[in-house]
Amino acid sequence: MIESASSGPAASLTLQGITKTYAGRGQRTLAVEDVSLTIAPGEFIVLLGRSRCGKSTLLKMLGGLLPPSHGEIRIAGRALYDGRGRVDGTALGSLGFVFQDPNLLAWRSVSRNIALPLEILDTTRADRRARAEALAHEVGLGEFLAALPRALSGGMRQRVAIARALAANPGVLLMDEPFGALDAMTRDDMNLLLQEIWLKERKTVVLVTHSISEAAFLADRIVVLSPRPGRIQRVVSVDFSRPRAKALIDDPRFQALTAALRRELGES
Repeated sequence: MIESASSGPAASLTLQGITKTYAGRGQRTLAVEDVSLTIAPGEFIVLLGRSRCGKSTLLKMLGGLLPPSHGEIRIAGRALYDGRGRVDGTALGSLGFVFQDPNLLAWRSVSRNIALPLEILDTTRADRRARAEALAHEVGLGEFLAALPRALSGGMRQRVAIARALAANPGVLLMDEPFGALDAMTRDDMNLLLQEIWLKERKTVVLVTHSISEAAFLADRIVVLSPRPGRIQRVVSVDFSRPRAKALIDDPRFQALTAALRRELGES
């Protein structure tokens, strides 16, 4: 692999008393309640919980897509929202987002999909091309720069989405079930790739998943959310050394951790 362009600094995240209430049809639904958490620069955090526990709602608030009803979010010390639901553009510029659906533009090549954020930032064509090529190599798609999305597998399309999210050197990478639609073998490969990228780029990562083994494999800390309303039920530190190999899942310590997480979630 060739080296990527120099990365922007990882950013801290601070959540203080984050609460989200939805109102509609004459009723109010409390989705997330009083979540406070400090995330260090370069830390890999996983939000884990059952379906509809508020994981994605919390990530959308972190991503500037959904203002909290109460509480404050700070990125590198800068408030993301102004108290009236408006987003601070500078803080927002520190974020990269990867969704379960890659949302690639069908008429654009791999290279031009990756470079899209840089076009929005009005960087030069030469810089866009160099950054896109470097990131394509980093995610294992160096031979597919000219390919259109329809020619790619699901895992390859998600690699493009990850590269695109990194294109503008965000300090924080937010990932909402990015591998949830992939088959088990491809998902395992993507977990290894994501770990490799994180070790190289050292971004702050917040990943939402309902996969216990994925959380245990990737995280520095796992934030277990309770059933709705989503509250922090427990924060679990994961101490396995890095890089982590596939064989880790057969380690008794890994199996003990995943069993404990299942109990925490009420699955056993």
